[in-house]
Amino acid sequence: MDSADRPSTRLATRLAFVVAGFGIACWAPLVPFAKQRLGVDDATLGLLLLCLGIGSVAAMLATGPLSARYGSRPVIIAGGVGLAVMLPFLSVVSNSVALGGALLLFGAALGSIDVAMNVHAVEVERAASRPLMSGFHALFSIGGFVGSLLMTTLLSAGVGALPGTLIAAVIMLAAMAGAAPRLLRSSKADEGPMFVRPQGIVLLLAGLAAAIFLAEGAMLDWSALLITDKGLAARDQGGLGYILFAIAMTAGRLGGDALTSRIGDRKTLIWGGLLAVGGFTVLLLAPVKLVALTGFLLIGFGASNIVPVYFRLAGAQRAMPSALAVGAITTIGYAGVLVGPAGIGFLAHVIGLPFAFWMLAGLVALVPLTAGIITGRRS
Repeated sequence: MDSADRPSTRLATRLAFVVAGFGIACWAPLVPFAKQRLGVDDATLGLLLLCLGIGSVAAMLATGPLSARYGSRPVIIAGGVGLAVMLPFLSVVSNSVALGGALLLFGAALGSIDVAMNVHAVEVERAASRPLMSGFHALFSIGGFVGSLLMTTLLSAGVGALPGTLIAAVIMLAAMAGAAPRLLRSSKADEGPMFVRPQGIVLLLAGLAAAIFLAEGAMLDWSALLITDKGLAARDQGGLGYILFAIAMTAGRLGGDALTSRIGDRKTLIWGGLLAVGGFTVLLLAPVKLVALTGFLLIGFGASNIVPVYFRLAGAQRAMPSALAVGAITTIGYAGVLVGPAGIGFLAHVIGLPFAFWMLAGLVALVPLTAGIITGRRS
């Protein structure tokens, strides 16, 4: 049996996705504590949080080439261990410079494992000769849910931020210790160039992935304001829409591999994109709360398997090394998440938040429109 197709290798890949989701989710409940500890205002906190994104993107730019040259295993291990080591520092640093530096390193660890685990997942899926990518991405979401729940529970129970993060760090290190010996020793290491400019199909895949990442980010950052401004939910219930979206996204990915195996990549993109656009339409036009909220479910189910398909197609294309292609898609997509919230805010100020969401629906509509092109019109 090819080492890439061993159950132990698939388990190691799943653990990497869980650790990545778990690690970033453990940080989210710590943000208010960090703000209080440093005594900074919202503007300063926003600049500090930007350090996490800058660190992630900088690391992503380097991780694709490093994975192509040396394999993804060492990068996954370094990224996972880096998340575990840096998390406790985020709970104790006492000045803005130190927190900014810690967030840069934490973001670099996150960006590294994010790219490398997808490179590794492409190789494992290719060896299995069946879709696995949606299931891997579902475990990122599950890891995020567990991490947020654990940290919130510990903090609510009176456990301090430092002890709580140390507990989380031990869990991540244990998971990485279990994954490390089972990861591929070399995820198809490439002796070619370290950097290749994204072009052709890779550039198209990256742009489409960025559109979906942007839509996902808008669900997190702006959906509560959208439904409360429309009078569809009270202010204290504004998060209900994102909860429904996240549940649908995770459920869709858990069943996504079986679905894609049955209907193929092209139909997955067509029907997923149409379902997501339909969800935006329901959300924006339905006058009744319960009907409008079903829009979040439709968007979540529709979008759930689009990005995993794009990663699989990036691994299969021949325009550039697959590791570099996956790195390009991850980096450009994540850049969309960083720029997206500010862009949506600007559009909301100029044309209103509902119209900004209609523009998101237009971007998502590109998914079914381009499905035939990027899949070569395969089933």
